[in-house]
Amino acid sequence: MNEAILDASALLVLLNDEPGSKAVAESLPGAAVSAVNLSEVVAKLADRGMPLESIRSALDGLGLEVHPFGAESAFAAGNLRPATKSLGLSLGDRACLALGKSLSRTVLTADRRWKSLALGVKVQVLR
Repeated sequence: MNEAILDASALLVLLNDEPGSKAVAESLPGAAVSAVNLSEVVAKLADRGMPLESIRSALDGLGLEVHPFGAESAFAAGNLRPATKSLGLSLGDRACLALGKSLSRTVLTADRRWKSLALGVKVQVLR
């Protein structure tokens, strides 16, 4: 499945070798990620004290297709707010879902709340 969109939680599942990491690994190389979600992962790893060079090396080695978050992405993610507000989805969550919707790709996440979404995008919950 190299047509997947990875949520930040999916990338962290892979990097931490948590349950569900095999499904994420099978989506590589060529899986896509929003620059917003990539930034979330960088922040989490930096919070743990990982040096930026090591973070960059770990993430660059995955062969991810990184999509910028420009005006169209901002409108698409913002427009998802009413449908996701009750679940408390963040901007990063909505950026991921908007990218999946725009590219018609399956989104991989570890966030179980996404199971109940009906947004016209296929979601695979990892665990």
